[in-house]
Amino acid sequence: MELDQLRVAIVGAGIAGLALARALALRGASVTVLEQAPQIREVGAGIQISPNGVAVLRGLGLEPALRDTRPVRAEAVSLRDACGAEVLRLDLARHAPEQPHYCVHRADLIDVLAEGARAAGVRLRLLHCVAEVRPGPSPEIVTCGGARMKADLIVGADGLHSCLRPVLNPGRAAAFTRHVAWRALLPEPGRPSPEVRLYMGPKRHLVTYPLRGGTLRNVVAVEETPAWTEEGWSLEGDPARLRALFADFGPEVRDLLDRVGTVHRWGLFRHPVARHWHGAGVALVGDAAHPTLPFMAQGACLALEDAWVLADRLAAAPTLHEGLAAYQAARRDRAARIVGAASRNAWKYHLSLPPIRAAGHMALRLGGRIAPGAMVRQFDWIYRHDVTGGANLPGPAPLVAE
Repeated sequence: MELDQLRVAIVGAGIAGLALARALALRGASVTVLEQAPQIREVGAGIQISPNGVAVLRGLGLEPALRDTRPVRAEAVSLRDACGAEVLRLDLARHAPEQPHYCVHRADLIDVLAEGARAAGVRLRLLHCVAEVRPGPSPEIVTCGGARMKADLIVGADGLHSCLRPVLNPGRAAAFTRHVAWRALLPEPGRPSPEVRLYMGPKRHLVTYPLRGGTLRNVVAVEETPAWTEEGWSLEGDPARLRALFADFGPEVRDLLDRVGTVHRWGLFRHPVARHWHGAGVALVGDAAHPTLPFMAQGACLALEDAWVLADRLAAAPTLHEGLAAYQAARRDRAARIVGAASRNAWKYHLSLPPIRAAGHMALRLGGRIAPGAMVRQFDWIYRHDVTGGANLPGPAPLVAE
C-alpha cells in the first residue's frame, strides 16, 4: 500500500515509538507521536544495542548520529564468579568483529531517535495524556481531557502499562518473578576496559559496563526475594542495603558498590507475550506487545526490530489489515523465543547449591577453552538476525550537536 496517504498516530515517545515514527515518515506516512511527559527524556540508565538493533539504526540512517554520542563498543562479554574470577569470555572483537555491540546511555539513544523523527517530518506532541484507544474502521484516541483524535492507524508504543494492550488482550495479568533489580549510574575514573562484565553468585548477579566514551559506568544488580516490589523505575533504594546484599562478592564488586550514592530499584514481572498484536486500525510495538526481563539485553533491540518490520510490512501489503497481520506473523514467534530465553537466563546466573554452581561454571569454562568461537556463535540467532535485509531508507539525517 502507498503510505503517503496513511495518517498514523503513535502513543508513546520511547524507543519503539520514535523508531517507528521515522521508519513510517521516511516511507511517506503522515505521523504524529503523542507523549504525556512535558519533554522527551529518559532516566539515567545504560542499555546494550547488539548487532540486530544496530542494523535497524543503520537502516534508518541513524548509526552515525548514535556514534557521535560516544557509545562504548563492547569488545567482550565476561562472565565471572562472585569472587571475580573469569568463568567465560565471549570475545566479540575476535569472533564477531563485523558486528558492533554498543553500550549506550538510554537518553542518548532517545535523543538520536527523536531528532531523527523530527528530521523526517514527524510531529511530536508533548503533554498529551491518552486515556483510551478505540479500535474500529475509524480508530480513535481519547485524551485524558476528553479530546478526540482520529487516524488511519493508531499504534500503542506506550510500554508495560499500555492503554491499548488490554483492549486487544484482556484478562492476562503479570506475575512477580521474585527478582528485584537495582540500577545506578556512576562517574568512571580512568580508562575502563570496553567490555560487559557479569558477576554471578547465589541468588544474585550484577552487570556493569562503561558508557559515553568510558566517562560513566552503568550498574544493574539483581537479587531474588520473596517480597513483592512495585513495578516501575521510580523507587529510590538504599545504597547501604545494596552493598549489604553483595558484601560476600569479591573486591571488584564491593569497590564498585562503595561508589554508589544514588540507586533505584524495581520489581521484575513476567508478562505474557501478547496474543493479539493488532486489531481494527490499531497495533502494538515494543514492550506493549512483549515485555521482557533484562537478562538477554534485548528489550531495546526488539523494539527497534518491531519498528522496522511494521513499517516494512505495511509498505509491502495491499491493505492495512494484511500489513498488520504480516507484521504479527513476522514478529511474534521471534519475540516469544527471546522473551523465553531471557526468563531462563535468570536461574543460570543465580545457581545457589555449591555442587551445581561448580558444575555449571566448569561447563562454561570448558566450552570457552575448547570452542570459544562456538560459545559466541550460539547467540547468532539473536545477534545476526537482520530485519532490514541490508536495506537503507533514504532520508534526512538528524542534526547532532558537536
